[in-house]
Amino acid sequence: MNLPPLKLVLTAAGCPGASTLIRMLKANGEREISIHGVDVRPDAVGRFLCDGFSLVPAGASPEYIPALAEVVARERPDVLFVQSSHEIEIVARHRRVFETLGARVLADGAGGIEIAGNKALMHAACSEIPVPQPQLIRPATLDELVAGAHELGYPNVPVCFKPPVAKGSRGFRILSAEVDRVHELLHERPINRYMTLPELEGLLRGVQPFPELMLMEYVDAPEVTVDLFADRGAVVFHQTRTREEFLTGLAMAFKTIDRPDLVDLSRKVVRHLDLDYFQSIQWIGGKLLEINPRVSTFVYQEDFIIPYLGIKYALGELDAEGVALAQSKVRFSRRSVRYYDQVFWDE
Repeated sequence: MNLPPLKLVLTAAGCPGASTLIRMLKANGEREISIHGVDVRPDAVGRFLCDGFSLVPAGASPEYIPALAEVVARERPDVLFVQSSHEIEIVARHRRVFETLGARVLADGAGGIEIAGNKALMHAACSEIPVPQPQLIRPATLDELVAGAHELGYPNVPVCFKPPVAKGSRGFRILSAEVDRVHELLHERPINRYMTLPELEGLLRGVQPFPELMLMEYVDAPEVTVDLFADRGAVVFHQTRTREEFLTGLAMAFKTIDRPDLVDLSRKVVRHLDLDYFQSIQWIGGKLLEINPRVSTFVYQEDFIIPYLGIKYALGELDAEGVALAQSKVRFSRRSVRYYDQVFWDE
């Protein structure tokens, strides 16, 4: 099939998954796709892989939307493809700015994005469905945190905590009474997720205001992610993968699996939060862990490229029959590993 060429403006062109996303979009096998990347960093990898590149402020800056609109007005893309969770909500809230410039915006449902991006709000909202979730306590003081840890079983079992809003395991720790600091010093990388409750007490005592944290049951089980594309609260197509290996907070290896039970639960979450476009819903031991309301590190196939299929669906190029055909191509034998690469240039 030969389809008309497309032009995209791609945000966060330097994020960890950008290089593979750019490569897979261009290798779609159906049409030529031209990509103009934007990023806050001048050395973002997308600068060297995209067909064009522009600098923009950070997504949290009040100048971000005007700067991005200037790029869209100049480049006249068919699609504005938002890649980062730091930008997805703000673009969704200003999508009409870009639609008036002729771009189809792959970001919508700002209310759902806000809830999905805040783990405390997400767990509270999804308790109404309900879906299985780890036991959760939100301490307002250090004394409440200590009491909550004991309520969850510490020191007999580990418990964990994390901030409601964070990326890449930032702020996540496991409280265990069996931390061996000598073994950690001599045999482990200097990035360790374990600490004791007394160590945490010593760090937080006197800290004002007390940080917003979620104290949770620690589920020692494999993480499974349902990656999907949604349309106004309905899952259009999906793929399920494990997270096999981690390095510095990032998942580095994956494999696809068949978990219809988690897909069904994900449908409930997407419907309840009225989510749109790309979502990655993480489960651990069958319990809801978190939602990333953005494109993720998909396990790509040559004939099942979720970002490309999402673009086609958004442009009206996929009907129900086309969606079913695409979904039928998912293979449960697919494996993926991330690795480091380099680019070189002269200033």
